[in-house]
Amino acid sequence: MNIANALTLMRFILIPIFIYVLYSERQGSIMAATFIFILAGMTDVLDGYLARKYHMVTKWGQAMDPLADKLMQLTVLFCFTDKGFIPLWVVIVIGIKELLMILGALILYYNKDKVVIPANHYGKVATVMMYAAILAVVFHLPFRTYLMGIAVFFTLLAFHNYVIGFRRVHSRRL
Repeated sequence: MNIANALTLMRFILIPIFIYVLYSERQGSIMAATFIFILAGMTDVLDGYLARKYHMVTKWGQAMDPLADKLMQLTVLFCFTDKGFIPLWVVIVIGIKELLMILGALILYYNKDKVVIPANHYGKVATVMMYAAILAVVFHLPFRTYLMGIAVFFTLLAFHNYVIGFRRVHSRRL
């Protein structure tokens, strides 16, 4: 396992830690959980940089990196919805989109060629926008609602591009 993949694995480990910290009764638990979320985002950027710069790109990393991101984002969204910070419709829209993408990724990965559709530009923008929107919600910034709407828009745009890529790859396999 290379360092980029270890950072991806670390993001999976941060998910239950985020939940534990957020729901603890300690003062400052929301800020501490937010710090864990930011740390996860930093490991995402770092593992992508290292994988590309030092030629550590692997099929496992291409499949697990976006899965770690999706699970972290969904966890944060579900927990913050439960806490009343984020409206339920955001979790429903993004949750359905992420589940469909995970199913598509599994279909393509668990065939004889282990095909992975790498993240596209829209997906990366959507991830950055979602992180920004969640931070805006936590810090009660006045434009948080607009930022969340923009994040959802880019998330749906990324999904649209993923569907196009999925159809292209899947139709070649038939």
